[in-house]
Amino acid sequence: MRFARLRRTSLCGALTAALALSLAACGGGEEKSANGLEKSEITVGVMPITEGAAVQIAISKGFFKAEGLKVKIKTVTGAAEALPQLKGGSLDIAHGGHVGIIQAAADGLYKLRIVAEASAMTKNLNGVLVAKDSPIKSPKDLAGKKIGTNAAGNQNSLLLRATLEPYGVQIDEKKDVVVAPFPAQEQLLKTDKAQAIIVPEPFVTQIQQSIGARILTDFSSGPTKDFPITGFASTEEFAKKNPKTIAAFQRGLVKAQALATDRAVLQEAMPKFTKMDPKLVSVISMNAYPTSTSATRLQRVADVMKQFGYLKQPFDVKSIVLENG
Repeated sequence: MRFARLRRTSLCGALTAALALSLAACGGGEEKSANGLEKSEITVGVMPITEGAAVQIAISKGFFKAEGLKVKIKTVTGAAEALPQLKGGSLDIAHGGHVGIIQAAADGLYKLRIVAEASAMTKNLNGVLVAKDSPIKSPKDLAGKKIGTNAAGNQNSLLLRATLEPYGVQIDEKKDVVVAPFPAQEQLLKTDKAQAIIVPEPFVTQIQQSIGARILTDFSSGPTKDFPITGFASTEEFAKKNPKTIAAFQRGLVKAQALATDRAVLQEAMPKFTKMDPKLVSVISMNAYPTSTSATRLQRVADVMKQFGYLKQPFDVKSIVLENG
């Protein structure tokens, strides 16, 4: 009888130990994930444009999975929408324009870390469009004209200022800028509520095909040649607490960035997180997809921002960049 009780006690102890080991292996409680990452599932805010396509490619090709990382995509319109979500914790990493990210960090509104570059300027990737029969023939003709863009004082405004400087044209954003979402820019041009509009791809190509609009100028030369456009950022706190997770995201993304210039890969990836027609992907101007993140390269953005009054003081971008590659 005593032997039987001892046997039952021993069996219960063994089962309890086995259950504890099983829970630990499954990541129960506060245990780290089995793959060694601090956080194996993250939510990434991504703009539904080609400049954010590498995240979808990395998911589809299993690059994040190979790093032990599961990534959930949440659509965002840009840094202005994404940064509050980063701070609130509903996003772990977010895609946005470098101008907005650097502006927020320099102003002390957010403590951020740029963890990856997503896109850089190429010919006709962003452009100033005018109506087919517009009398505006040169950037110098934009003086005093109404110009449509998606927001005042943002990255597009900075690109325009830099592009117009050689022509001696200055834009008064309070008087000259008409704000509307990118999908509404074509209507501004058609109704003459704006005599010119600033749009990125795919809207550059869409509006040319729809109403025969002309590209007056783009932003691929002068001070914004090869300009870094968008990137991925996290909060400083998240980066400090999750360095292995950030590194896994960087490695998976870099592999996808290297494939993103293949239009066939893009045509497969884009419909999975945007309504863009795959046929349109075959003809739009493609952005560059950096496969490394460089503080030196990103410093150009802050320097141009300072030059045109977007920053009151010089800002050392190296303080917020987690380089890779």
